[in-house]
Amino acid sequence: VQLQASGGGLVQAGDSLRLSCTASPRRTVSNNGLGWFRQAPGKEREFVAHISWNGGVTNYVDSVKGRFSISRDNAKSTVYLQMNNLKPEDAAVYYCAAARTAIGSSDSRYYNYWGQGTQVTVSS
Repeated sequence: VQLQASGGGLVQAGDSLRLSCTASPRRTVSNNGLGWFRQAPGKEREFVAHISWNGGVTNYVDSVKGRFSISRDNAKSTVYLQMNNLKPEDAAVYYCAAARTAIGSSDSRYYNYWGQGTQVTVSS
């Protein structure tokens, strides 16, 4: 399984971005939870959000609740992260990942496939 993340960029505080992550071959992660993590320079990788296989369960780190939204389209084998009202502290490399479980997890140890990361930079 390969995960390809895209959609990062340089934005100003208060702007929005939508990250996408597509799995190949198609439908290989349809029964897996999917997650987004991020890592800022000098910091450990941090959980951002995860979504269950059918989209029925989502979970977010407190710092992004109300601003970020995770969704998925299994027909396209794609998971999205809509990020609104971005803050400078959101700047990081964002990674998508596919979990071993159907629900996903905030614990990175439950993920066995990782994308290459996409850079998000937020200027104040």
